[in-house]
Amino acid sequence: MAGNTFGRLFAVTTFGESHGPAIGCVIDGCPPGLALAEQDFVADLARRATGRTRHTSQRRETDAVEILSGVYEGRTTGTPVALLIRNTDARSRDYDDLLDSFRPAHADYTYWQKYGIRDPRGGGRASARETTMRVAAAVIAKKWLADRHGVRVRGYLAQLGAITPRLPVDGAIDWDAVEQNAFFWPDATQVPELEAAMDALRKAGDSVGARVTVVADGVPPGWGEPIYGKLDAELAAALMSINAVKGVEIGAGFAAIAQRGSQHRDEMTPAGFLSNHAGGILGGISSGQRVVVSIALKPTSSIRIPGRSVNLQGQPIEVVTTGRHDPCVGIRATPIAEAMVALVLMDQALRHRAQCGDVGEIAPRIPGQTSE
Repeated sequence: MAGNTFGRLFAVTTFGESHGPAIGCVIDGCPPGLALAEQDFVADLARRATGRTRHTSQRRETDAVEILSGVYEGRTTGTPVALLIRNTDARSRDYDDLLDSFRPAHADYTYWQKYGIRDPRGGGRASARETTMRVAAAVIAKKWLADRHGVRVRGYLAQLGAITPRLPVDGAIDWDAVEQNAFFWPDATQVPELEAAMDALRKAGDSVGARVTVVADGVPPGWGEPIYGKLDAELAAALMSINAVKGVEIGAGFAAIAQRGSQHRDEMTPAGFLSNHAGGILGGISSGQRVVVSIALKPTSSIRIPGRSVNLQGQPIEVVTTGRHDPCVGIRATPIAEAMVALVLMDQALRHRAQCGDVGEIAPRIPGQTSE
């Protein structure tokens, strides 16, 4: 299987299956001298983990990271960093009934067509379990970006089915609230409503989609390449690689369709940009404003409601998915989306430094936003 490596200078290769003995990644191109310990991975992996509440899959993995290489006396050496997480709570028997069938809206059929063989246990390589290693790799990226450039990457759940957050008029996000509930929801008063919606879905055996928004503060102007390495293009590709993602928006995204040019353009003054419909990216290059991206996630395909499919013999069958699944994959997608944004920014930062590190700061430097 090709296509398991992401990034050019900060290259991440992941490996492993959902129900195999372990999952892992190798990070090539990590700068030397960055303080790194196994404890650094605990917080973000806990944010992504299943089993935190009744509203996500009840698979309970310890997700303890083992650093196998690339770190000496607590600092990265510049050689490949290898990380390993052992699977401790796989229940392969839950998938015995699926050995001879294809689940609707899953990768079962397409993997079979491409490789002529597939691992049916938990989806194998197609499982969202793989994203654990993206989050682990991004711990390093987030740390380096913050240390070297003051960049902070944060996300929140911006829509759950038909429910949207009640935000203040200025659209400010209560980041403390986001981190204090299992939904990563910016309005704490709505959490009971979300819980009730999830309980109803679970009772019905159904699922729903979601929207996640990621904001990167402190990104300096100049990151990204103007044609084939555009920052927004690489963000879109990275985010589309996440399981269940069916759409990506940069800044205003599809809302730009109904806007006039006079409304959409982000006018500039010496005091700063007057708006940020472009999501902090102009011509594929960061403008110094907040980088804002959103993803749309489809409803979970593994549901208890019977669905029509075919088996390996091409005969019509009815499939009911059992086991431990999320009624909405978007509930724990926020750390994963953050991870992909951080990995892209890290790679682009190193590429910018390699080509344009001697350019320095160019005048005028327009502030990212003005209160005008």
